[in-house]
Amino acid sequence: MNDDRILIVDPKRNFSVLKGLASEIRIEILFLLQEKARNINELASALNMPQSTIATNVMALEKAGLVRTESLKGKKGMQKICRPVYREMVVKLWDEETRQPADDMIEVEMPIGLYTQYNVSAPCGLCSTENIIGYLDVPSSFLDPARMKAGLIWFELGYIEYKFPNNSLYEKRPVRAIELIAELSSEIPGTDKEWMSDISVWINGVSIGSWTSPGDYGDRRGKYTPGWWKLEGSQYGLLKHIRVSEKGSFVDGVRISEVTLKDIAIWEHHSITVRIGVEKESTHVGGVNIFGKGFGNYDQDLILRIIF
Repeated sequence: MNDDRILIVDPKRNFSVLKGLASEIRIEILFLLQEKARNINELASALNMPQSTIATNVMALEKAGLVRTESLKGKKGMQKICRPVYREMVVKLWDEETRQPADDMIEVEMPIGLYTQYNVSAPCGLCSTENIIGYLDVPSSFLDPARMKAGLIWFELGYIEYKFPNNSLYEKRPVRAIELIAELSSEIPGTDKEWMSDISVWINGVSIGSWTSPGDYGDRRGKYTPGWWKLEGSQYGLLKHIRVSEKGSFVDGVRISEVTLKDIAIWEHHSITVRIGVEKESTHVGGVNIFGKGFGNYDQDLILRIIF
């Protein structure tokens, strides 16, 4: 576990996390796991409860994304080792979207297939709400004109880049922040909810940092994912708010770097370039899924906000 991992819980979007926490037993399990990783037997002994009760509650914590487990060989066969995913959780009872007056921001939604540059490696691919675009695991398929209809894009390494109009140049107000909203997850052939990936973001060619995706989700069909897309494929991601302000760069309110608005110098560019990718040198090289309209849990493409 990374001691700096903090989860910002938005009750409107992360209600499953609150359900996972809504049990005294599960809270006690999380406290015990903060001390050290434990197996089911050790948790049952510490809490003086049946192993079946502990196993059921650990499964609930896994489903909520709060606990990670792995099976290891023990003295008497296999044992399930449990570890916490986060050191700290903060419940956010306010919403920046509703607090920000509409006339104090400019918002542009970019179809995920309308990228201007790419450099990706297999496994990779694109699909619309109706079918696969081009050929699976063939990077040149990213040139297919049908990419305009893409609702899901995935690749293991590399990047994909978008150009948004810099409408701040035509306003006589100072910019307070730039915010990118995207539904993202890790990528592995099939799915694996414990497959971590460091997903990086660049704005105007400046690396603002990375967010570690906990996994590639296929435990259930995404709310908007079409029925023809097999359950063996990535189903949904996590909605991330990536913000650059005068104070630094943040993901869901958690600082990821010291890069500020001054560093990305938006007033010097007629467009705002946004690059999303996975670097070969990352600690967790686990690919990326980018979800657009018609896929995942949020019926949206990439959203860029200029906040005044």
